[in-house]
Amino acid sequence: MILIFTTATNRKQAVEIGDKLLREKTIACYNLVPIQSKYWWKGKTVEDNEILMLIKTRKENFRRVEKTILENSIYETPEVIAIKPSKVNNKYLDWLNALIDKY
Repeated sequence: MILIFTTATNRKQAVEIGDKLLREKTIACYNLVPIQSKYWWKGKTVEDNEILMLIKTRKENFRRVEKTILENSIYETPEVIAIKPSKVNNKYLDWLNALIDKY
C-alpha cells in the first residue's frame, strides 16, 4: 500500500480526479482536506487555498495514478508524492487489496 499526496485548486477538480481514479479501480479511496498553501512559484511566493488529496492505492499503481493526475490537473507542475506507510491495519489492507485486485 502507498499513500499519494496531490493538491487541486478546488473541491470540484479534486472530486473529478478522485472519482475518475475510483471508476478505473486504480485506487481504493481518497480523502479531501482543505488547506492553505504558501510556496515559491516563478521567483515569488504565492499563497493559495487548495484541496489536499490523500489517495490510497497499491504501489504498482503509482504510474497510473500519476498519469491521471497529470492529465487532469490544471497546475503546470502538479504535486504527486507517494509514501509507504510503515504500518497498516491488516483489515484495512485486506479491504484495499480486495478492491483494487478486481479490475
